[in-house]
Amino acid sequence: MMLRLGPFALPSSVAALLLLATGGAAWPQSQPSLGVQEQPAAPPQAQPTPQATPENPGLINEMGKLFGKIIPSKSPSETLGDLNARAKGAAQEAGDTLSRLATPGSMVSGRTVCPPGANGTPDCKAAADKLCQGKNYKEGKSLNTDSAERCSAKVLIPGRQRKPDDCRTDTYVTTALCQ
Repeated sequence: MMLRLGPFALPSSVAALLLLATGGAAWPQSQPSLGVQEQPAAPPQAQPTPQATPENPGLINEMGKLFGKIIPSKSPSETLGDLNARAKGAAQEAGDTLSRLATPGSMVSGRTVCPPGANGTPDCKAAADKLCQGKNYKEGKSLNTDSAERCSAKVLIPGRQRKPDDCRTDTYVTTALCQ
């Protein structure tokens, strides 16, 4: 069924929606009176509803939960005292570490041969210690090394065949950090 409004034709369902949307103000409605009077509806009573605070999943709320777990329920002065003690201990530990790392050491140069170690490899720690002790320090750590081949005078004889034990490689500590 089509409803015709001037030059426009609307389906009946659209016309019904338009009628409902306007509230039916265009056509007066009459209700038959049966002799019963309507009583006005009582306004709904406002009941206090407890409003639960909704959980806020934001960063501030999460940080508050974290602090609630970390900091036990103490008085503010006790909590601040604990935090101050922790901060003081951490600062002391950091200061000790820095003083140990930044102990004034000195870098020295020289040339000390690394003696052969237990397994035949050069022991350059002993050479660094020896180099530093020569400069009035207690111990040292090798920073730079050098190697050189050292041969006996027999190698210089003309016409002589070179043998495997005629030369050896020596390692030297040339720079050490002393303390």
